[in-house]
Amino acid sequence: MQDASSPPLVIGIDVGGTKTHLRALTGARTVADHVRPSGGWRPHDPAAAARWLTALVHEALPAGVRPAALAVGGHACETPRQCAGIAAALRDVHGTPVRVVGDAELLVPAAGLADGVGLVAGTGSVAVGRRPDGSPVQVGGWGAVLGDEGGAAGLVREAARAVWAAHDRGEAPDALATGLTAAFGVAEVPALGAALEGASDVSAQWGRHAPVLFAAAEAGSVLAAEVIADGGRALAALVLRLAARGPAVDDVVVAGGTILSQPRLYDAFTAALARSLPGARPRPLRVPPVEGAVALARALL
Repeated sequence: MQDASSPPLVIGIDVGGTKTHLRALTGARTVADHVRPSGGWRPHDPAAAARWLTALVHEALPAGVRPAALAVGGHACETPRQCAGIAAALRDVHGTPVRVVGDAELLVPAAGLADGVGLVAGTGSVAVGRRPDGSPVQVGGWGAVLGDEGGAAGLVREAARAVWAAHDRGEAPDALATGLTAAFGVAEVPALGAALEGASDVSAQWGRHAPVLFAAAEAGSVLAAEVIADGGRALAALVLRLAARGPAVDDVVVAGGTILSQPRLYDAFTAALARSLPGARPRPLRVPPVEGAVALARALL
């Protein structure tokens, strides 16, 4: 059991698309810092999601330790109603204050800000913010088939389209074409279509080949450079679309393995953002997003 004289225990959980990070603290002391795969996460079933999160808490914490507050940022938790359903199910189990938001909403509090935009460009892409009345707004995040422009999977999709267009124009394969055909294990450009369509997990299986695009750009591929520039503009367009719906966009907290590990994409995004929203300040997130969940949990006390 937790010592009644010690500071209250707060738990923050960041459920990402591939991995989940739980951090539990009493005051400044870390009680648990636990990372595991996100397999089995079912955010569209509140009861199942609550069971999954409760099992994670029991897995990470010493026996008998109970949280005073719990906050979760959940991948694919896309609507206030969906998040509220998971929160209610968790409150029934733990009997403590709970807040559940989409995982991109962790970025602004993780950066120590009261408001702003969270922009993620990892495997996928999404931008989130809140209106002055506190209501959440999300743009993007539609998956690799329909959207996710500027995310790894969306960039690979657009790279394939650029390569096909060049092939139709009768151009010889460049570094992007040869890189993509090798990555997908096909002999020639026309076979890329079947390779992409045959993916069982489109986002993951397309997205893992994004480094090919950046390597081709470094090798001098004009096509690759254009795809990256278009990806940066598309990410800036997400922020512009968000601004039109009411959230403050003075600060744009940027996270995601693709944009933060690829300077070409980050520079293309910031240049496009400066043109479309000159007053917006991009801020790369330098701490784990789970810090945002911890901040939200502390605010519940």
